[in-house]
Amino acid sequence: MTTTRPVRKAVIPVAGNGTRFLPATKAMPKEMLTVVDRPVVQYAVDEALQAGIENIIFVTSRNKTAIEDYFDSAPELIASLTRSGKTVQVAQLEKMLPVAGTVSYTRQQAPLGLGHAVWCARELVGNEPFALLLPDMVSYGAKGCMAGLMDLYNDVGGNVFAVEECAPEETSSYGIVGVGNSVAHGFQVTEMVEKPAPAAAPSNYYLNGRYILQPEIFELLAAQERGAGNEIQLTDSMQTLLQVQPFHAHPYQGRTFDCGSKRGFIEANVAFAMLRADMGAELHASIKDILALHETRMKAA
Repeated sequence: MTTTRPVRKAVIPVAGNGTRFLPATKAMPKEMLTVVDRPVVQYAVDEALQAGIENIIFVTSRNKTAIEDYFDSAPELIASLTRSGKTVQVAQLEKMLPVAGTVSYTRQQAPLGLGHAVWCARELVGNEPFALLLPDMVSYGAKGCMAGLMDLYNDVGGNVFAVEECAPEETSSYGIVGVGNSVAHGFQVTEMVEKPAPAAAPSNYYLNGRYILQPEIFELLAAQERGAGNEIQLTDSMQTLLQVQPFHAHPYQGRTFDCGSKRGFIEANVAFAMLRADMGAELHASIKDILALHETRMKAA
């Protein structure tokens, strides 16, 4: 087993404007939209903590104070719930409250892309490896995606990220990786290609928004020129780092929902609601009724 420095910190970028969800996000951060009864960002935090992360670093922007308030204590609400005898709700709120001093915030003052958002966390991360979780990407499986990624990192060290398979004809929608030698829990990455045409794609494995990166990425991001969308792209610096440091990929044995899209957000709500003992069976029956009604309307159209 390779000796590696421990991964104690996770960066979660939450500075995006959420324009795909307007008008809902006009006065509400997109990360606070709920999948069933928890904000999208809570799923990323829970996944990081379950993987052994000790410190969460949020990269925020203007109008994101709702996220800071959410991960803070609410004594007035707790007192009100306690007086009303709502002990279950009190326990839920107390369970999700981070330990004091384990959550930090830094600002991304301008929307210059994911690479720039990660770079904004450099002083809080310091000279150590760190996890990166894109909160829009919500993982759904028997084991958290970051926990599986941590297993791979502990075996091989270096830089690792999670991947999933897409349909071969859909490679032009994703960042795609080249597949090298197999290792425990994954494979060596030979190249990274942003949105290649199917005929030019090195595989159909795409990056699903979970990473463990070495701190040398910050120096590369500082010098990185703007790329696609006139933004500083994380993958551009990762491609440079690939020339001098190893990268490995962990194929996630689950599914990731892109909650930054309306379709993915709705799919995530259905999937997680179906797992719930208090609503899963009823929801399944309701979906069958909705599908039958939809088919009847389609036939009549």
